[in-house]
Amino acid sequence: MASLQLNLKSLGGPYCHHDASLPKQCPPKMGRIRCGATTPTRSYSITLLPGDGIGPEVISVAKGVLSLAGSLEGIEFGFQEMPMGGAALDLTGVPLPDETLSAARQSDAVLLGAIGGYKWDNNEKHLKPETGLLQLREGLKVFANLRPATVLPQLVDASTLKKEVAEGVDLMVVRELTGGIYFGKPRGFSSNQNGEEIGFNTEIYATSEIDRIARVAFETARKRHRKLCSVDKANVLEASMLWRRRVTAIALEYPDVELTHMYVDNAAMQLVRNPKQFDTIVTNNIFGDILSDEASMITGSIGMLPSASLGEKGPGLFEPIHGSAPDIAGQDKANPLATVLSAAMLLKYGLGEKNAAERIEAAVLDTLNRGFRTGDIYSDGNTLVGCKQMGEEVLKSVESEVLATI
Repeated sequence: MASLQLNLKSLGGPYCHHDASLPKQCPPKMGRIRCGATTPTRSYSITLLPGDGIGPEVISVAKGVLSLAGSLEGIEFGFQEMPMGGAALDLTGVPLPDETLSAARQSDAVLLGAIGGYKWDNNEKHLKPETGLLQLREGLKVFANLRPATVLPQLVDASTLKKEVAEGVDLMVVRELTGGIYFGKPRGFSSNQNGEEIGFNTEIYATSEIDRIARVAFETARKRHRKLCSVDKANVLEASMLWRRRVTAIALEYPDVELTHMYVDNAAMQLVRNPKQFDTIVTNNIFGDILSDEASMITGSIGMLPSASLGEKGPGLFEPIHGSAPDIAGQDKANPLATVLSAAMLLKYGLGEKNAAERIEAAVLDTLNRGFRTGDIYSDGNTLVGCKQMGEEVLKSVESEVLATI
């Protein structure tokens, strides 16, 4: 289905007008020449999956920021846009076409917008957009989901928690992504001995699945503050009992990392009681799904948080943790910063391009420092902007870093 593929080379354009003798190229944007872009020395292929709802809007912003930050570091991107989720259902009849998965597998990294919407809520399970997301994760073999939750000083007042509780929170949830109850078998529908319909799922983990996510978590903690909290329900669930035993065993390989254990119900309470006690959290698929969303609201808005899903090899999957927000889709109200920061994680964790990633992270902070806010993070005294203008302001901040050195 080659007709689904759209190659979007974003770089190229006129030479920099500041010094024609310099072998620099600047990507054009809306008729203006941006300066400081160097001749590309590295190139990567990126599969874009805009998806549904606000997905296309936030992906468009992130793509522009990724292109500019990359060009300033001598990086050229080849973008390929493919359908997924509800958009793919409408176009092809399935939520994850084979062509989309193939393109994703062959790329260097995948950037996803959002999927789902009211339109497809009543579809059968295999025809739901969310099924496509599970298939994508499984198809890419990305088993480790990294979800940072950081309360930025500029947004501490946007948190629903008291300032003294939220201020300074900086934690990372490492979630196992391809095992557990979401994928375990047997699962399905049946009838019990009384003739009542029942639905059932299986929480199951193998030693190898636990060991590999534990090592990712310990390595992550080692790069942060060397504190790891493993969250389980080992007082009730056999799968959690095995989880705790294996994480404890892997800890022997990391004597420099402090390991603690916590039951999931207590962890949920502690996240809102005293979130600063946590640095790195590792947990299973379903607990990670819930706790990372809870942690996101400590920051003030789910629209601010990125995520990275990584495997042992092959391309990583990078996406904001928010949903498709169909109620505001197409209205230029979406907050694109979570997707922009996901692009930064793509550079850092997916491609090893730390400098370009830091350009984006610094630009987001600068944009917030200059007082620009979308509706979800707006407060009195700031400037309310839409998705497109927020993207423009981030681009200005990326560019200003270069202009300041000229």
